Amino acid sequence: MKGENKAFFKANRIMKIKISDIRVNGAQPRKCFDEDKICALSKSINESGLINPLTVRKTQSGYELIAGERRLRALKMLGYKEAPCILVCADEKNSAVLAITENLQRSDLNIFEEAEAISKLIDKWGVTQSEAALRLGISQSAVANKIRILRLSQKEQDLIVENSLTERHARALVRIKDEQKRLCALKTVIRRKMNVHQCEKFVERTLNGQKENRTKMVFKDLRIFTNTINMAIDTMRRSGVKVEALKGECDEFIEYKIKIPKVKVS
Repeated sequence: MKGENKAFFKANRIMKIKISDIRVNGAQPRKCFDEDKICALSKSINESGLINPLTVRKTQSGYELIAGERRLRALKMLGYKEAPCILVCADEKNSAVLAITENLQRSDLNIFEEAEAISKLIDKWGVTQSEAALRLGISQSAVANKIRILRLSQKEQDLIVENSLTERHARALVRIKDEQKRLCALKTVIRRKMNVHQCEKFVERTLNGQKENRTKMVFKDLRIFTNTINMAIDTMRRSGVKVEALKGECDEFIEYKIKIPKVKVS
């Protein structure tokens, strides 16, 4: 990638391009744009001009935006017909990777937009987890943790964003595998306004409770099995069969030794 980046920056040049010829990048990870912030940006541009040009690449149908969608929206709001752009040489993959990386380096993506963008880098564009970590300046384990929260359903993701819960809240909740129980737990976290530490403890108690219930079910099943064996032994004895049965038990297992005499045929 270092060689690709070197060639990429070598081809940079600034030019004015018609805004109508610029299409947004499909790899843009941001789903929502704050209109108030766009308005504030347009006022700033109107007063001081556009300080940072847009970044675009040439395509067969015009130009594709790599970085600067909010600036582009602000320019459209002001009625600009042209925009100063840095024209770069990049193929579709490099364009997508650069667009995603540029947005990930900003701090205003929500946690799921960020996770989705990283996942797209890896799954669609073939960037490894270690390379994604290097590009974003975080550890590889942090990349894996961010992607993991995408296991939450869309409804759960919406609730987490709407209630301003953090990535650590989401990472704690994703440990609950059953979706219905997880959603119930999430609603409890929101209702009780739990901080991260309280949420993690609550999830731990929930998981321990599920383990306890599963253990009780196993023991209940074991009693059914052992009762069945005992009934079979009693039935044979009442039928006159001299059955010898020895039962042993330890921490790991229950052991039965049953001796049934063979019937002699005269």
